[in-house]
Amino acid sequence: MAAAPLARRSGATIASLTLAALAYAVMQMMVVPALPAIERDLGSGPGGVAWLISAFLLSTAIATPVLGRLGDMFGKERVLVVVLLVFAAGGLLGALATSLEMLIAARVIQGLGGAIFPLAFAIARDTLPPARLPLAIGLLSGTFGIGGGLGLIASGVIVDHTSWHAIFWLGIAMPLVAVVGVRLFVPVSPARERVGIDWVGALLLAAGLVPLLLAVSRGRAWGWGSPGVIALLAAGALLLLAWVRWERGRREPLIDVRLLARRSVWTVNATSLCVGFTMYATGYLVPQLVQADPAVDGFGFGASTTSAALFLLPAMLAGLVCGPLSGVLASRFGAKRPLLLGVAVMALGQVQLAFMHDAEWQVYTGTLLAYGIGLTFAMTATSSLIVGGVPQAQTGEASGMNTMVRTVGGSVGTQVVTALVVAGGAATATGFTHAFALCGVLLALALPLAAAVPLGGRPR
Repeated sequence: MAAAPLARRSGATIASLTLAALAYAVMQMMVVPALPAIERDLGSGPGGVAWLISAFLLSTAIATPVLGRLGDMFGKERVLVVVLLVFAAGGLLGALATSLEMLIAARVIQGLGGAIFPLAFAIARDTLPPARLPLAIGLLSGTFGIGGGLGLIASGVIVDHTSWHAIFWLGIAMPLVAVVGVRLFVPVSPARERVGIDWVGALLLAAGLVPLLLAVSRGRAWGWGSPGVIALLAAGALLLLAWVRWERGRREPLIDVRLLARRSVWTVNATSLCVGFTMYATGYLVPQLVQADPAVDGFGFGASTTSAALFLLPAMLAGLVCGPLSGVLASRFGAKRPLLLGVAVMALGQVQLAFMHDAEWQVYTGTLLAYGIGLTFAMTATSSLIVGGVPQAQTGEASGMNTMVRTVGGSVGTQVVTALVVAGGAATATGFTHAFALCGVLLALALPLAAAVPLGGRPR
């Protein structure tokens, strides 16, 4: 008789954690279709508005390990509630924004919500029965694609009928509803031993990533061989090396770099870097491509913001099916096979988009493969492999590192494809071809990385 109440309680916990993850997933992509409208309204260029994505992802990459440590110290569900409230505060600032700088600041605050995923994964592993864990991981992972698709579609409707400011009002409501669910249905997560927060490590990580992104964003304008770009790249690389050395010498590092050296971890993270690059790059490229005016630009379909979002609707619907399917395959055969399948299908979709995007059906097909089927399989498998490949005590840390790696890839990807697409201040057809082709090449390189992942991946 006790099994039914336990199943109901665990079901409510899974639903609440999924709702929290969905709040972040929706907002991370909701801004993308609105970028042209924001660009026109605030008088910025494509390179400027691209920072609305990169700043968001950079904030996620830096804050996630810090917030994961705080979860270990004070209880994961408590920190999850605080993160959701801060996320809502970022939405309020965005809703009231009157300048690009103010809007970028709002996105930096919202980027702290990236910690929702590793905190949710760790809570699931700490509190759920083993039989329910694969379902929880599949649902949480699936929110990346599903939530992103919902965000893209909702954004189009909102921008076309109201204003891009309304996007951020929705970004207030969703996390606040999630807070109620977490407080009511997520069990208390016992605080672990008090550990120090490596603030120096966090500052070094931020100081290393920012110059790299600046170099990528300014490379075309300054020249890739210019002294300024070379100096930024060198400074970023040296600071990241200093960060690694600092972390190796700490008893309580921000990120355990020795954990990164495990084959079960570094192979998955390297694959996630490529997947994150192409995931966010595609989410940026497709709306920009289809909204281009063929009479002015010589390519595109002149789609409205709503129509642009609908180009990704088949991909979102595919995610609804492929997420649970990937979880079933991972439970039966291990998560490595779905990962290989997902990366291969993503690569196929990117190659098609690179050389076939002159007709609407070609864009639909390419995004279905790259952003729907392939991405969902890859994301679900990655989460299973990370959770199943580390000791339980390090689930939050390992998931946080994976989130950080993926978002760093997304930050770099957004800036790189923006630099490829924009020439002389305007997007070009050749730029889109080069950007999609680069994503395809990167995913082809990710295939041997995925093949090197150890067998297994069934969540323990």
